Amino acid sequence: MRDNRDDPGDPDTGGHWRYLWWLVTCQWRRVLVGAVLACAYMVLLTVPPQLLARAIDGVRDRDSAAVIGFAGALLGTGALLAVVSVLQYRAMTLACADAYRRTVRVLTRAVTRLGPTLHRRIGAGEIVVIGSTDVEQITRTIMIVGPGAAGILGYCAVAVALLCISPALAAVVLLGVPVLMVVMKPLLGRLRRTEDSYRAQQGELTAMVGDIVTGLRVLCGIGGKEVFADRYRTRSATLREEGYRVAAVTSWIGAVALALPTVFVAVVIWSAARMAASGQIGLGEMVAVYGYVATLSVPVSAILHGIDDIGRYPVSARRLLAVLTLRDDIADTGTRHWPEESWELYDPVADLRLPASGMVAVVTANRADVIAVFERFARFTDSAARYGPNPLREIRLEEVRRHIVLVDNDAYLFVGPLREIIAGATEPDDARVLGALRVAAAEDVAAGLPDGLSTVLPDRATTLSGGQRQRLRLARAICAEPDVLLLVDPTSAVDAHTEALVAARIHAARSRRTTVIATTSPTVLERCDMVVHLRDDAPAVVGTHRELIRDRPDYRALVLRETARDAIEREAAR
Repeated sequence: MRDNRDDPGDPDTGGHWRYLWWLVTCQWRRVLVGAVLACAYMVLLTVPPQLLARAIDGVRDRDSAAVIGFAGALLGTGALLAVVSVLQYRAMTLACADAYRRTVRVLTRAVTRLGPTLHRRIGAGEIVVIGSTDVEQITRTIMIVGPGAAGILGYCAVAVALLCISPALAAVVLLGVPVLMVVMKPLLGRLRRTEDSYRAQQGELTAMVGDIVTGLRVLCGIGGKEVFADRYRTRSATLREEGYRVAAVTSWIGAVALALPTVFVAVVIWSAARMAASGQIGLGEMVAVYGYVATLSVPVSAILHGIDDIGRYPVSARRLLAVLTLRDDIADTGTRHWPEESWELYDPVADLRLPASGMVAVVTANRADVIAVFERFARFTDSAARYGPNPLREIRLEEVRRHIVLVDNDAYLFVGPLREIIAGATEPDDARVLGALRVAAAEDVAAGLPDGLSTVLPDRATTLSGGQRQRLRLARAICAEPDVLLLVDPTSAVDAHTEALVAARIHAARSRRTTVIATTSPTVLERCDMVVHLRDDAPAVVGTHRELIRDRPDYRALVLRETARDAIEREAAR
């Protein structure tokens, strides 16, 4: 039975402040408890200075009972403050944790829902930044509801306490926050603009790093490592300069946040000292004023943190909402279920028909053409493609994606045990996983790992070779047992012996299902039941590999990598 707590709910994406309100209302009881405790803590902070003043007055009046009584009350208040502080911190930490979990889940759900649409709209690097830096900033802003709002209440409570001693001192304190807000407003606007630019460049650089790391072995092989290293250094230097601009604004905000309250505190202390010297206030009241001034650091700090969070939050929230509000390029309007019987696949754009079972190869000089066909079949792009008499757009998208699986060499390998990586969305079953690994000729990969199927692989399985990763992707697709499996060059990174083994095993294991392979490898083509040669501005040619080698010079030149002269001589000899 599914735990309802796993469902984050439907976020309010109407604006960044509405999203924050949604995070609050989803856990309003916890936030309310945290806010009440934070307010109680701030108000209680005004009690110790008053008790201390009464105790000092008792010392002055030689009233030992008053001294003992107020000292005991001061001790009890300190203990109560400690308890309330822990409770409010715990409540708000749990609130932030819930907001973080909820935000990560809605982001993950959006990324999963969008699928290939996301990669066409937003770079991978930007998604990484949103999922780490931005999510953390968004959830931290929840604190403005608790300590942030309580800081304002605590500030007002100190002002009221000072009002009982001297209206002039209270006026100075009350003037502090408005002046601070006026001075900080232009700085916060500038911070928002510089952070927007910084985050955008950070996402681009993160994407570049991912691309470099993924293709590092290839870059080393072709001698392009230094070229990309220079590009990275240039972009990194640009990002660093942008970071300096953000740091400059942040340092000004920090300086103003420290200097202005210090000035007001100095004015209050100086005024209180003059009043005590002139006899306008007593010794106990002067000590109380000093206590209130010391207490002011807590609410002022909470207010400043809240101001900083409010300044940074819109930047992060807008980036998150840009993902959450994206709509899939494919409209999921289908109502039909996937048919139980097997049918042929038909793509009217390429006028391509694929049989209901067997192993079929699609050969073309332009790889983009066959990928476009595969994406139409897998409904990564909308089209009038059909599965027998059933238009694919009329079948539920989830069922199409489950029964037609497209795998290329960029398919992502997630962090986790090898067993779970191969099982994918299905329940891990060792027999099934091992069977899929065998079909992909990847048993040696599992056998070579220290803990076998239980070995935890890193993100993208970077500890493995390119050929090993390619076979794991293939094994994962085979383990899903789709009715139609679309493979893009599944053996391009393996040796000839392994390639022949993979082709033979796929042919045997999926004889009753449709397997379509985009390849020009003669080893794989020999094993296929049918080969389709897609040509530019000409009808597709269908036949077996041997028939096409014999009858089609253009196919023969493409597959066997013949030169134009060899092709002409062969044609003349016929």
